[in-house]
Amino acid sequence: MSALDIGYYPGCSGQGTSMEYDISTRAVCRELGIALKDVPDWNCCGSTPAHTIDSVLSSALSARIFAQGETAGITDIITPCPSCLKNLRNALDHLRDPLFAARVEALSERPLRGGHSVKSVLQVIVEDIGLEAVAARVRRPLKGLKVVPYYGCLMNRPAASMRFDDPENPTALDRLLEALGAEVLPFPLKVECCGASFAIPERRTVPRLAGRLLEMAEALGADAVAVACPLCQMNLDLRQGQINFKTGSRHSLPVPYFTQLMAWAFELPDADVAFDKLAVKVAPAFECMRRRAEQIASAEREKAEKAAAGTRAAEKKAAKDKASAGAGGEA
Repeated sequence: MSALDIGYYPGCSGQGTSMEYDISTRAVCRELGIALKDVPDWNCCGSTPAHTIDSVLSSALSARIFAQGETAGITDIITPCPSCLKNLRNALDHLRDPLFAARVEALSERPLRGGHSVKSVLQVIVEDIGLEAVAARVRRPLKGLKVVPYYGCLMNRPAASMRFDDPENPTALDRLLEALGAEVLPFPLKVECCGASFAIPERRTVPRLAGRLLEMAEALGADAVAVACPLCQMNLDLRQGQINFKTGSRHSLPVPYFTQLMAWAFELPDADVAFDKLAVKVAPAFECMRRRAEQIASAEREKAEKAAAGTRAAEKKAAKDKASAGAGGEA
């Protein structure tokens, strides 16, 4: 029996550029007992391009997703994409205005019944499933992996709309990665912009902003950058070569989705982890993790052996003192 039954909206990128995010999300949710029910015949939510041109059209696109959910008995939806989440949340907020709702319904010709909600996959895992349940399913800890969590601009902001974690210093992803056994490094740029969709109209923006993120992560000694946003992942991973070319840097830092790291830690099949779909390969980072884990294990064994030797010495001394005290009493 599932721990949670909920609707699922993968978003457009989940079927293309962030396919590994969708694959690993579905696999992790199955492992955690989250039964995902796809919204039937879903469409683009209007994120990024549509809402900048026509807010009514954008909300109508999102409203259709909720309406499609209603046809399958779905009122509560989760999505892995922060940009989709923002647009779906904004639509629900705007539809509370009767005049705005009337304009949307006139365009979509499909009034909503109401009572809808939408959350991020990260929020549901942390708040509804819980980190103890996550830790309990770890079969292959990320011990020795130094990782920085990158939330991006939208996962927690604007705070009034997202209503999840701290908007300036979120910790949900940090705590999740720690539950997987990773060493989470404090990342001061965790909510700074990567350049987002400016990679298309203003190509100088992403190398500067995303390059700054990679530079800071490497300066901290990170093996990888864990992300939760398809657009952020694309800018940091797929465009890493462009960043190196434009800035003269030599970054080679893998940028996996947090769900991929979960799937690996849960020891799920490689097809569910989907590391092979990343542009920057994770193998060097995991080799560093393996060597570091061996060093940690060796140090822990040495410490345990010293403690055991100390205990044996103390017990031997206590026995000797007791024997000496007994001999003195007999005399």
